[in-house]
Amino acid sequence: MPLLLKPVPPSRGPRWIGDAWRLWRKKPLAFTAMFGVFLFAATVVGFVPLVGELVQMAALPMLSLGFMVASQSALLDGPVHPRQYIQPLQGDPVRRRSLLVVCISFGVLAVAILLLCNAISDNALARLQVLMAQGSAAQPRIDALMEEPGVRNAVLVGMVLVVLLSIPYWHAAALVHWGGQRPAQALFSSTLAIWRSKGAFLLFGLAWLGLVLLFSLVAGMVLGLLGLGAVANAVAVAAVLMFSTLFYVAQLFTFNDSFGGAITGTDSLSDEPPPTTAT
Repeated sequence: MPLLLKPVPPSRGPRWIGDAWRLWRKKPLAFTAMFGVFLFAATVVGFVPLVGELVQMAALPMLSLGFMVASQSALLDGPVHPRQYIQPLQGDPVRRRSLLVVCISFGVLAVAILLLCNAISDNALARLQVLMAQGSAAQPRIDALMEEPGVRNAVLVGMVLVVLLSIPYWHAAALVHWGGQRPAQALFSSTLAIWRSKGAFLLFGLAWLGLVLLFSLVAGMVLGLLGLGAVANAVAVAAVLMFSTLFYVAQLFTFNDSFGGAITGTDSLSDEPPPTTAT
């Protein structure tokens, strides 16, 4: 079904987080477990020499699309489960091939960015992995490593390149799955959609940044007042898990507002676009 590209007003950006929060509250354990399963699988794959990192990066578009399929299902009071990661690959062969092209191309470009940043930082990423494996005893050396000028430059370059890479791939997998677009068309449509709604996406990003900073500040103050500094790491891990899950739930709403559409059935494998609102 053809999708209608629509400009999104800037005010919708922060509301995507609210939409995600309301949907997440319907099935908090299921959504969080779904992200946890992906995280565990990605960690295991990362131990595979040579290709592990490429597979990790290439799987990210399917992480986004899987969450969109799950969120669509939750909007219709349907189930949320990890098998929804692979449901889009069970459709027709043309869309399956297009999805694989999107995933592989994203993985190659993402790994290229990592290699470039590692070169800029004088192999700091590899050294950081070694230090992190040593646990808390290596924290002083990790802090010193992060202060190196090359590391700061690599972080800056990496952030810019990751943002530029995310723009064409943000909606690409969903446009292939629900819109039947080929990879090149999907990448172009995603870029055009984000450009036309850049104000909403800018406020979306700033709202996330503000939310994370506010949580960090409040959590730090509360734990400090209660003398619970020892559990700070556990709280941080739980917060990362929850915020990451909410971020991926929110992606359905960015797609809905950008391309609209209405679903004609309750099957989460439907080729029709998902519903357009959580309320």
